[in-house]
Amino acid sequence: MRLRTALLALPLLIGAAGGLAWLVLAPAPAMRSGPLVVDIPAHEGLRGIVEQLSEAGVIRSRVAFLGLAALRGSVRRLKAGEYEVPRDASTLDVLDLLESGHVRQHVILHPEGATVSELARALEAERLASADQVIRAAGDERLRHALGVEGPSVEGYLFPDTYQFVRGMSVDEMLSRMVQRMRGKLTPELVARARARGLSVHQLLTLASIIEREAIDPEERRLISAVFWNRLRLDMPLQADPTVQYAVAKERRALTRADLASDNAYNTYVHRGLPPGPIASPGLAAIEAALDPAPVKFLYFVARDDRRHHFSTTVAEHNAAVVRYRLSRR
Repeated sequence: MRLRTALLALPLLIGAAGGLAWLVLAPAPAMRSGPLVVDIPAHEGLRGIVEQLSEAGVIRSRVAFLGLAALRGSVRRLKAGEYEVPRDASTLDVLDLLESGHVRQHVILHPEGATVSELARALEAERLASADQVIRAAGDERLRHALGVEGPSVEGYLFPDTYQFVRGMSVDEMLSRMVQRMRGKLTPELVARARARGLSVHQLLTLASIIEREAIDPEERRLISAVFWNRLRLDMPLQADPTVQYAVAKERRALTRADLASDNAYNTYVHRGLPPGPIASPGLAAIEAALDPAPVKFLYFVARDDRRHHFSTTVAEHNAAVVRYRLSRR
């Protein structure tokens, strides 16, 4: 009798096992159309994790996931974070992913000449932080002191590069990583060369940032550097438009006469010498150009087109070039 009962129950057990295996190994319907993103909050319990996975459509069965997690002893090994679950992933694959902690990486490009404001918008677009949070953190005195930043902001101390950040990182952590990368690029040899020219690291980054924003053609970096060095030696104002754009928050936009006359410490038409700090993130080439200006006596330059400039030694030659090239551009 018992044998008969066992034989009758065997197909049911096999069917149940097969059904459970199907729930664990077959991708959820939503996973067949492409990868899905699921965010597991920190300190979330197992039931909360299962709810998140189910609502995201990455598992077929809550019960199957719970049973599999219990069977593998991974209940306490599941890690919080933002995960990108690949297409056709099964429940087993999802469990492996949460055990591994391989969270989604957000690629952030911070190019040469970019500002903190532009970085803030990029981080906000990736939903890593709000733009306001980034702006506040960039000027936070505690963070600046911890990172050894002399200026009023980490502006110019963020090395232009491609970064990978994960959701959950604090703004301080992201900015610190970018500052540390700049510190790593400023070798003792570069710092020694700056000191030989009478520049602190802060002044070097400030000058390099202006060169970075002025030079479109890489071949002109050393020429533009020479113009600024010559002006500094003669105590002439730098008259660099990008510093005014920074002062009046007109990034890469045309300036008015009122902008050029604005009484802002970053306005190098009004104030002589270097501004209080960098206006953007300089790359290594701009830093090198700041330390190695071309051996020329140019004091002026005006845009010939969207990439190149005309350089002059005298104001008369410069004024003539301004008229000539502005008329040709019109």
